[in-house]
Amino acid sequence: MPAFVDRTRAGSVVRLTLCHESRGNAVSVDLLEDLDRRLEEIEADRSVRVVVLTGRGPAFSVGADLAAPPEQRWLRRDTVAADLSRLRRATRIVERLHHLPPVTVAAVNGACAGAGLALALACDLRVAAEGAVVNTAFLSAGLPGDFGGIWFATRALGAARARELFFLPGKLSAAAASDAGLLSRVVPDDEFGAAVDDLARRLAANAPAAARAMKQNLQAAATTTLAEYLRLESERMVAGFHGDEAPEAARAFLERRTPDYADGVEVAAGT
Repeated sequence: MPAFVDRTRAGSVVRLTLCHESRGNAVSVDLLEDLDRRLEEIEADRSVRVVVLTGRGPAFSVGADLAAPPEQRWLRRDTVAADLSRLRRATRIVERLHHLPPVTVAAVNGACAGAGLALALACDLRVAAEGAVVNTAFLSAGLPGDFGGIWFATRALGAARARELFFLPGKLSAAAASDAGLLSRVVPDDEFGAAVDDLARRLAANAPAAARAMKQNLQAAATTTLAEYLRLESERMVAGFHGDEAPEAARAFLERRTPDYADGVEVAAGT
């Protein structure tokens, strides 16, 4: 069976490329299963510090493939129970992407819509080429939305802006999507690849255990009370202070050099 998600690696940076180019990297059963396997591999490899998710060809992902054969769709109209079971399994893959321990970057190289936009929103950062186009898309297909796109957008943009974008779907330029808060940054098309590589290198240079713990803090900040957040934050801060990275960062600062962080350092507290 052909691969639908290609994996390459440069140092501690893993690039996952959606590669069903002939269908605009549409989100199909095979593509999701491939993505799930790749994410499982990354979860087991503590040496991975950054994951870049992108698409091959002119699209990042155009969303669900409405013209795909039934076996490639999670919603098939066989029974409500079967459709619900398949969709819940599929959405767990998005949850896995969102909670992946390394920092994740969606490199939005082109069209990004519906379920494809949800995949991008599940990542920590979103960098887009200037020519990319974004669309919430679901309501245009007569559907209320899946894959957590509204959940992610509401937390990223606020309730009012998310409502506007999802109730009024339509094509947004990368600049407009950035102004709305859907994208972290936009770069010229001819600089896109270099900009993504540079960002990945900068992220990978950070203290890996501290970055993972900071990601946990950022996610907890959106879902917990202040009291619970402060409890978890304190545990992670003390664990980091007693680890190897903080002393190395201090030594490197005093010695005017780049820190040398070992891979696989664990911050166990507060997880």
